[in-house]
Amino acid sequence: MKTKENILLNIKDLHVWYRVYGGYLKVLNGVHLMVREGERVGLVGEAGCGKTTTMKSILQILPPGDFYIPRGQIFYKGQDVLKMSFEELQRLRSREIAMIFQDPTAALNPVFTIGNQIGDVIKYSATFEENVHKEKIKTQSIKALKEVYLPDPERMCINYPFQLSGGMRQRVCIAMAISSPRNLILADEPGTSLDVTIQAQIHRLLNELVEKRNTAIILITHSLGVAREMTDRIYVMYAGTIVETATPEILFKNPVHPYTKGLLASVPKISGGGITKGIPGKLPSYLNPPSGCRFRLRCKHEKPICSEKLPKLSEIEKDHSVACYLSER
Repeated sequence: MKTKENILLNIKDLHVWYRVYGGYLKVLNGVHLMVREGERVGLVGEAGCGKTTTMKSILQILPPGDFYIPRGQIFYKGQDVLKMSFEELQRLRSREIAMIFQDPTAALNPVFTIGNQIGDVIKYSATFEENVHKEKIKTQSIKALKEVYLPDPERMCINYPFQLSGGMRQRVCIAMAISSPRNLILADEPGTSLDVTIQAQIHRLLNELVEKRNTAIILITHSLGVAREMTDRIYVMYAGTIVETATPEILFKNPVHPYTKGLLASVPKISGGGITKGIPGKLPSYLNPPSGCRFRLRCKHEKPICSEKLPKLSEIEKDHSVACYLSER
């Protein structure tokens, strides 16, 4: 585990709202998240809970004019991203942080070849002092495609996205993220479009990045098994709020928040034992979210205080924090 002096990213009390016809969708509701240098962090939770919005907030690539951040801070290397100038944000995106998007079809430009798109990433990530020649760009592009196990990378460079399968496009997006040195990679379900064998190879590659380049990774995943094997710490998110965070060993051995327990109980068991019950109910409406704890409407342990105010994320033991009144001693 890294020390506090090695904090790379620190998100504090982040709120993100989306403007819609009926008002505001209050999606993120006070997110706290921290990543150290060279650390692998997992972010888990059901679809629609705000994981991708959190990642896009870090790079400030949310739909322009359609979002509002009423409160919060995002510190990267001690500098608040929300106060950065356009030039500083461009430098952050091109040289410091890369993102692997969940939908490769939307992430790739259909009118440019794969080689052109990877080449642009390499070119714009270079500093002004570096001489990036066309031959060097081509060599780095081919190397990146090889690292994600794409066949015949030289031919792949002259192909367009529509000529590739979904899994190949996903690997191209991963190649773009690792084609130049980065301090942090935001991986939004990087194995979604891949078969199990290639997915395992990609996960191994991401682990190698941490070990060889000291690159930190935030891995968004719906698979608790992947989070357990791939990460040093796991954040559990529900309806725009971090409800529990711990190391994989602690989280799987001693889950405290009712939502975390429900997620773990929903995992199908190889040994059988019937169909899992899941978690009753559904995510609340972000247009008119419930007061207090947003999980209380689905929680069988609800107390009167749960509707009065949002519980704070508090440490209950070393490397284990929970936002729930049940954990208060």
